[in-house]
Amino acid sequence: MLNKIVTLDEFIIRSEKQNPNSSGSFSRLLRDIGIAAKIVNREVNKAGLVNILGVEGSTNSTGDDVQKLDVFANEKFIETLSYSGEVCGIASEENQDFIPIKSDLDKTAQYVVVMDPLDGSSNIDVNVSVGTIFGIYKRKSPENGPCQIEDFLQTGQDMVAAGYVLYGTSTLLVYSTGNGVNGFTLDPSIGEFCLSHRNIQMPASGNYYSVNQGYYLKFDLEMRRYIDHCSDLNYRLRYIGSMVSDIHRIMFQGGIFLYPNTRKYPKGKLRLLYECYPMAYLIEQAGGTALTCKLERIMDIEIHALHQTSSIVMGSRDMVKDMKEFVEKYGAVIQ
Repeated sequence: MLNKIVTLDEFIIRSEKQNPNSSGSFSRLLRDIGIAAKIVNREVNKAGLVNILGVEGSTNSTGDDVQKLDVFANEKFIETLSYSGEVCGIASEENQDFIPIKSDLDKTAQYVVVMDPLDGSSNIDVNVSVGTIFGIYKRKSPENGPCQIEDFLQTGQDMVAAGYVLYGTSTLLVYSTGNGVNGFTLDPSIGEFCLSHRNIQMPASGNYYSVNQGYYLKFDLEMRRYIDHCSDLNYRLRYIGSMVSDIHRIMFQGGIFLYPNTRKYPKGKLRLLYECYPMAYLIEQAGGTALTCKLERIMDIEIHALHQTSSIVMGSRDMVKDMKEFVEKYGAVIQ
């Protein structure tokens, strides 16, 4: 007997019924993210056929070149979420400030969304996988007024949902609402995300490490020694340059992802709000661990600015534990 296909919409509705605290507006918001992901996926897959490849000509808040497809993805997610009436504001890596959303519908929006609309977009021109990262918070400001900066400057622990979309050989949407991680693969024949990976659990260990080894000499000494340690153990180096792709591999096969601070970026380069918090949320929900290179839990870090950055080490529980012990040992010697 064939297993019944469970679509993303159906899964969200079922989950809502099982959770008495879940709201219809939250469920609609998750479905809207799925719709925006389908629109972006369509453009990613035909990017070589239309004039949206290459650099747009400006840079974002952290100095990265903005790709044309970055702009498109950013606009489409903002447009879709704005029309839904479920969010009062959006903060994107591509925008300097948050965007207040005034709904024309007769409702009060309870949520804000943070996102990296197209992570790893420099890979588009060479047909390598890219992704979208998102996180959802419940607003702290009064519901009868516009959103405020305090709605976005919440720690990872305050996040109510997070996920990513991987635009690869197949398109996957992976998300969690704090009760495990589930993955959905887009079936292009019916245009629906279908449940394909139920209750994802990351292996406690693995044979992969993912780091931009080209910056090796710019890392702190203890991190260089740990990378040497990975090489000595014959771990396989895999680095795609798209955080979503690198983490997705580790989520299923086990391993460790490192993005250490450098001399140029002493506090790290990845955005805490748009990349580190959502990915750490998912990693922990899947049984893994996420720390900074100073061994602080990512989810506990206080945030003071929309584009605050951090170093990050995340992945399989036992491998991150090994890294922690290694850095504690050699960091003490260096000090």
